Formats: sequence, C-alpha cells, structure tokens
Amino acid sequence: MSKTVVISGHPNLEESYTNTVILDTLQNGLDDVSVRRLDTLYPDYKIDVEAEQQALIEADVIVLQFPFYWYSVPALMKKWLDDVMAFSFAYGPEGDKLKGKEFFLSFTVGGPSESYDPLGYNHFTIEQLVFPLQQTAYLAGVKYNKPVYSHRMVYIPNVYNELEEVQARANDHAERLIASIRQVTESDEARLHRFVAEWFGQFDQLPEQSDYFLEHLSEKVEMTMPEGKFIGHSGFEDWYAIARATFKPNCEHDVEQLAIKKVEQGYQLDLRIRLKADTYSNSLLKGESLELSVNEKWQLSLDDQGKVTIHEYLVTPLVS
Repeated sequence: MSKTVVISGHPNLEESYTNTVILDTLQNGLDDVSVRRLDTLYPDYKIDVEAEQQALIEADVIVLQFPFYWYSVPALMKKWLDDVMAFSFAYGPEGDKLKGKEFFLSFTVGGPSESYDPLGYNHFTIEQLVFPLQQTAYLAGVKYNKPVYSHRMVYIPNVYNELEEVQARANDHAERLIASIRQVTESDEARLHRFVAEWFGQFDQLPEQSDYFLEHLSEKVEMTMPEGKFIGHSGFEDWYAIARATFKPNCEHDVEQLAIKKVEQGYQLDLRIRLKADTYSNSLLKGESLELSVNEKWQLSLDDQGKVTIHEYLVTPLVS
C-alpha cells in the first residue's frame, strides 16, 4: 500500500469553500493519506523543517494542495518550499531524499479557463505558469505528474458563482486527483517500477540471507550473468555467493532506463543499470572500485495480489 502526504498550503483553510471539500474527499477516498495543514501547524511561518522532511521521506506520493494566488502558490507554501526543499535534501550532490516519489500539483483557480490563453486577460496557460514548480520537481528527482486543477473555484455570496456549484467542482476535482494517484500507485506498471527500486535497494545492501530474492524468483528461474548461467534457486544461491564475495555492501544500482512491455507470459522489462561498487581485496577484482553499465532483460509475471515472480534474468555488460 502506498502512503500519500498532502501539503495543504491554504493560508486560512477554514475560510475556503473548495480546498476543505477536496481535502475531506481525499481523506475519505484514499486508504493511507495524511494531510499537513500548514496554516494550523505554522501560523507564525516558522516551519519545522525536520518534521516536514521526515513526512516527505515516509511518503510514496506527495501532493501540494493550494489555491492559485497571483499565478503561483500562497506565501505560506512558498516559505515551506524554500525551507523544506533544501540543499542536500531535495537537490545537490546528496540531495536525493525524494528521488522517485510521485508528485502532484493540485490547485484551485478562481478565474475561468478561457482567461488562461494568449488571447485571454491572463495571457498564459496554466501549464506555462506552473513551469517553476515543474522544474522544482525535476530538480528534486520526483516524478512530475500532470497537474490537477479546476477553474471558477471562488464563491462570493450574491456576486460570483453559487456555493453548490463550486463545491460540486471541488468534489469532481478530488475524484480526478484520487484517480490519478491510484493510476500511479495501483497499476501494474506502477507496481513494477516500485519492485525494481526495491529489488536493487536490497541488492545494494547485499544481505547475508537471500530470502527476499528467492521469494521473487521462480524455482526454475534462468539467470544469464557475466559469471555464467545459473538455474533455479540453487543456481541463484551459487551466483549470490560469488557476488557477496566480490562486492562490499552499500553498492549503488542506478536505474537509468526502464521499459515495460506486456507479453504473453506476463511482462518483459528492459533496463539500463549503472553499478558503482567497491570490491574486496581477495576477490578477482582485487579491491578495485568498479563503475560500469549493463543492460538487463527480465521476464516476469505478476499475480492478482501484486506479487512479482522473475522467470528469466539476463545481464549483458556494455563494452566501452
């Protein structure tokens, strides 16, 4: 199950006719979701950076929920972005703490859609106006998903819109966001992306026990590796013993490319992996630090509960 954290950037949520409806619907519609109301947590604008960063680390999906103020986020959310998305956390040489997480912008717009057009009074499209936030996502290494936004979301009694209309639009907005979140967390493709990250995360640690790997390998798995061909669980154990005798724990498997294709037996995954590792002095690599790229091809199946079973595993080193 994926965990979603929603950062609510409305400066006074109690006065909102739409953001409150959206947040309530999200909390009722998603299984594991937490909402962090910045207006309640930080009325003095003094952001608890450590607490906010920890909430992001624990989440699989990050949603920024806010009203569109002057073509951007409200001041409180801008302060949150400035403080929380910090160097060595969200960007920089060690700033990979959010890498790979799903990221959504979800916001309410007061004006009509026709005004956000080169011929309208706002001149630019919504997508153009949120480019800075999109680039923020790219720099942080999160997966930027199509924004979810709704127009005509302001209610001024007896002046602009009807309350029932804007709240109906808010409900529709929330349902669209829930559908988008489920698409990236519950689809087969999403499950496979998470599995690949988890698989290599385990390999990076090179644990003594191989139970995790065997759980996801067919009993008749065929593995073609640079060291040779290995069949079944016993073959994997033989290969894994070689790997643990060669590489020190805390390797880095960087998934540079991942393509997923549906095939008759299940799925084929084509991967480009960059491996960085230190080796033991008594291994064949004699303590050298290693960095190389490999192509990998997996044949696997996915059952109704989402469990992945690998049937074929082919690794081909790239010759530089």
